[in-house]
Amino acid sequence: MPLIELNNICRFYQMGDTELKVLNGITLSIEPGEFVAIVGPSGSGKSTLMQIMGLLDRPTAGTYRLFGKDVSRLSDDDGARLRSKSIGFIFQMFNLLARTSTMDNVMLPMIYSAAPNREARAAELLETMGLSDRMDHKPNQLSGGQQQRVAISRALVNQPRLIFADEPTGNLASKQAAEVLEMLQEMNRKGITVILVTHDDEIAANARRIITIKDGMVLKDETTGPVVTRPAMDPVSFEPTRRTFWTEMDEVRENLSSAVRALGSNKVRSALSVLGITIGVAAVIAMMAIGKGAQKAIEARISSLGSNLLVLQPQAPSTQGVRGSSDTFSRLTLDDVKAIQKASPNIVRTEGTVSGSAQVVYGSQNRNVPLSGVMPSYAPMRSATPYYGRFFTDEENTHMARVALLGQTTVNNLFGKEDPVGKMIKVELINFEVIGILPMKGATGFRDQDDTIVIPLLSAMKRVLGKKYLNSIDIECSDMDSIPAVMDDVQRLMRKRHRLPPQKDDDFTIRNMADLQATLAGTTQTFTLLLAVVAAISLLVGGIGIMNIMLVSVSERTREIGLRKAVGATRRAVLLQFLIEAALLSIVGGAIGILIGISISFIMSTLAGWASVVALSSVLLASVFSATVGVVFGFWPARKASLLSPIEALRYE
Repeated sequence: MPLIELNNICRFYQMGDTELKVLNGITLSIEPGEFVAIVGPSGSGKSTLMQIMGLLDRPTAGTYRLFGKDVSRLSDDDGARLRSKSIGFIFQMFNLLARTSTMDNVMLPMIYSAAPNREARAAELLETMGLSDRMDHKPNQLSGGQQQRVAISRALVNQPRLIFADEPTGNLASKQAAEVLEMLQEMNRKGITVILVTHDDEIAANARRIITIKDGMVLKDETTGPVVTRPAMDPVSFEPTRRTFWTEMDEVRENLSSAVRALGSNKVRSALSVLGITIGVAAVIAMMAIGKGAQKAIEARISSLGSNLLVLQPQAPSTQGVRGSSDTFSRLTLDDVKAIQKASPNIVRTEGTVSGSAQVVYGSQNRNVPLSGVMPSYAPMRSATPYYGRFFTDEENTHMARVALLGQTTVNNLFGKEDPVGKMIKVELINFEVIGILPMKGATGFRDQDDTIVIPLLSAMKRVLGKKYLNSIDIECSDMDSIPAVMDDVQRLMRKRHRLPPQKDDDFTIRNMADLQATLAGTTQTFTLLLAVVAAISLLVGGIGIMNIMLVSVSERTREIGLRKAVGATRRAVLLQFLIEAALLSIVGGAIGILIGISISFIMSTLAGWASVVALSSVLLASVFSATVGVVFGFWPARKASLLSPIEALRYE
């Protein structure tokens, strides 16, 4: 069975409205073990014929049988797999990968064929070629002859049955050309079929059969020497090579190494691409940290007011939507406090409060300070247990004791660095003993919650403010779920106590602190989301930059893509290579962006005093998003690279 059978092969190219006929009905066969030279002047079609026989191109018409199978319409990936296992190429321009060592250039076809023992096989060939001391050298560190010997080693590394040599001596000196021709003859003596394409009759004379082509047709086919018969060999398998996890990892490792080399060769361009992702990720981390910090701060402020808390306040009653005058406000009393305590089993505790302002004097300091008269239950309900000193007792409240607790701002204004506990201050000219300092709660709006003084409720009502009624009643529920039921119970009780007929609205309001907290938390989440969206736009801009860079990279490395496909790279392999490059840019940019984002959050928190919380979820989100941006925006350039025809890519200038 012939190794190659061509029957009426034609190859036409459409050049605008004109059809260019390069091959016009080529019919020939080549037996295993032959050394064939295809000769002809420039433009005769000899290189096109070699490309079709090497599965780098497809015929426009006719049939081509290789190893006994019709391969005229073989798919790109099937053709790549067949090339990687059975065909080797030696190019005039060497087509070695720049920035890649001699050893890696030779092993390249084995990556795509999943061949074992790659380094040992490549080292053996390079030693045979006299390049054992050049294994780590890059192509630009080798002479022309050495580069061609590397290319020959690459062609032989998968032990092919068929070698195509396209003008292999065209760029070599006479001595180097003679060495290459001797190597080709040695391959043929070992039974490898060699097809040499040249325009030089002297070079062609080294073959045992010369096929002359002119104007796309066979002009002459003559045998000049005996054919070396190749021993019987097993049939060529057209099935894909079974790939294991380790062979897949080898390919990924090769692609990763190639990506690093490619990005390293264009450091400034790669750095600018990374910068776009870095800015986007840093912005996402910083903005989400600020938003999360604001949310935590609001939650802390609300929590400082008390958990599961209802606040009952009086208001003017209304009839049919018309509100009464201010002097018709309802009144809240201490009896209301006692009655509300019994209104529901879900009420933990209650306490009444009066508020106002008072002139407070200590030494030479004289301040007007917001004052609250409260019951002892205020401390656990309002998270106001003193961090220094103590709270007053029920007995002190009953006896209208002249004791006071101060907020931190009031302490600073009156005492500076002096210890206030045990000192006497004047509140509206009445002496009060400071017994504790309230925990810090911060400022809300225009009010500083730490600029306050707290005294017993009865002391405030009878001694300082002269009030008969309460300003509000605080009600603590057992849990969040019980709040609606408690509100209903308290509403029914207060309407009954105030004798409100059905046609009248409530003369009081019940504020739910949990609802306020949920509303503020929701608002903060919306704010955080808005910040994240704004920051994500930066990521998208960075992704577009990556896509642009990858498109440029595909254009610059078109010949490399053609070479990889010629030695056996499938579409999937090329796609994976460029996707890894894009993902690598994103991952590096994302990692740097995370560090910068965390640093920015820390700096703003330290210097500007802004609350910021870097959550693990935001870091993970930014990491995943940045990697996704690289893959998504890198997919189009990668797919464009994978769809390139091997021969078109190799011809690219």
